[in-house]
Amino acid sequence: MSSQAISTRMLKKSQPGLVGWRLFAYVLMAFFTLLTVGPLVWLLYSSFKPHADIVTNMFAFPTSLNWDNYTRAWDLGNLGLLILNSIFYAGVSTIVTVYLALAAGYGFAKFGFKISKLFYAFFVMGLLITAHSVLVPLFVMETRIGIDDTRLGVIIPYIGFGLPFMVYLATSYVRGIPDSMEEAAIIDGASYLQVFWNVIRPMSAPVMATMLIFAFLSNWNEFVFVFVLTSRQEIRSLPVGVNAFVGGLSRDFGLLFAALVIATLPMIIFYVGFRDQLAKGFAAGALKE
Repeated sequence: MSSQAISTRMLKKSQPGLVGWRLFAYVLMAFFTLLTVGPLVWLLYSSFKPHADIVTNMFAFPTSLNWDNYTRAWDLGNLGLLILNSIFYAGVSTIVTVYLALAAGYGFAKFGFKISKLFYAFFVMGLLITAHSVLVPLFVMETRIGIDDTRLGVIIPYIGFGLPFMVYLATSYVRGIPDSMEEAAIIDGASYLQVFWNVIRPMSAPVMATMLIFAFLSNWNEFVFVFVLTSRQEIRSLPVGVNAFVGGLSRDFGLLFAALVIATLPMIIFYVGFRDQLAKGFAAGALKE
């Protein structure tokens, strides 16, 4: 009996087991999908129900689409301004963080200074520091230098806490770029800044996409820094504004659910639109270590 026939026979014998494991995997994935999507669907249709209907039967579908929850939530919470603030905080801090991290990654990966390993270790150790552990000293420091309750006082911590992970990703990716590309540019008379901008930056596009998406999502959803470091309503972000519906503005569940849908929908659209770039960037960046 040939080896091919033996392999075919063994495959047929193992086929029932493979089918069983595959079926188990599908059931498990369907279960986790239901756990993820189910609450979002419930939140969406509950946002169209009056408060009384939600309290009476929280799982029942609405008898009619009550858009009044959305209009009232938008006006009471001043959500339009809060969305603009969130876009500003997330956009500015994300762009600054990504380019600083890529520049640092270029230096750590391509410059052969002995002290660079020490600085890189300091950046990576920043992953162990949580936001809650530095809130009090950060608040005191910003108060003393006069940037408390300002947009700058929010953006600086966003950048600082975003850099460690971004530097790790950037350094891992830039190490995989051939040194010959940099050397050829230097031989042609390019400065290190020109090498970074014209060689390293274009070749790091996959990991930059990952860093942009990850940083933007993290900054958009951030709550603690804005809540502690700001007090004026006009400079607060969307997550902090939605939190006001829990007790400050109203205990109306219809208003709360409508505000949550408004806050969640941009992130869902953003993730659906960039999910492929996120997966490719992590595969190309983090696995290049």
